[in-house]
Amino acid sequence: MTQPPHDEPTATSPEELREQVERTRTELGDTVEALAAKTDVKARAQEKAAEVKEQAVVKAGELREQAAVKAGQLKAKAADLAHQAQDRLPEPVRDTAAQAAGQARAKAAQAGQLWDEKAPEPVRRKTARGARLARDNRKVLLTAAGVAVVAWLACRRPKG
Repeated sequence: MTQPPHDEPTATSPEELREQVERTRTELGDTVEALAAKTDVKARAQEKAAEVKEQAVVKAGELREQAAVKAGQLKAKAADLAHQAQDRLPEPVRDTAAQAAGQARAKAAQAGQLWDEKAPEPVRRKTARGARLARDNRKVLLTAAGVAVVAWLACRRPKG
């Protein structure tokens, strides 16, 4: 126990000895802190959770950005296809379709305004709730409509 470590020279003065002791205390304190940090499972788990959360936030941002880029590309492609289809239509057909669409929008707006003015409040609430249910269950309704059309066509077919 009285022998100095092999890698450190022996102190030649009491001041040097004090410096060696202080240095050893500091190193020992750092070592104890490092060991304590390694054994603090809760703190390490929290650090790891924070790290994983940060990675998830970064990845979500990247995916959001990629989705926005892809949506922009799809929107541009859809607009291009719509223009191509519109360019292929003869002008009289285009004019007639634009006029019919304008008239349909006007009629729909007029019907909506009339509905708001004339329908009683409880009926409007129930209708709005029904529309919301239909929107939320769109797939089920479309499937049911498809089955009904197939059944109607099957019954309509002449037997022979």
